[in-house]
Amino acid sequence: QVQLVESGGGLVQPGGSLRLSCAASRSIFSINAAGWYRQAPGKERELVASITSVGTTNYADSVKGRFTISRDNAKKTVFLQMNSLKPEDTAVYYCNADLILGRIPEGMDYWGKGTLVTVSS
Repeated sequence: QVQLVESGGGLVQPGGSLRLSCAASRSIFSINAAGWYRQAPGKERELVASITSVGTTNYADSVKGRFTISRDNAKKTVFLQMNSLKPEDTAVYYCNADLILGRIPEGMDYWGKGTLVTVSS
């Protein structure tokens, strides 16, 4: 039952902050690369931020300077800190990660089921 579970979504006012968590099953060996995607109503899913196994990060231009992706390897969790939120950030946010399931260095791609973020006054 290996899975990724997102949490932390909800309703927040413009200018507010929210932190999303993406927790992998404790049974996995480790998280390799990971990323956060989002999909707004009527739009295609887009990559928001990514992080490598060694902590190198990349961001979409639309969120650069406002969002921060990070990871806690001990907790096998990836985070997305979202600051200065705008209404256009409203979307379902999905976690994606390449998971190392054992000591064999072959990762498998997993998706979470998403968590809704609504930015509105």
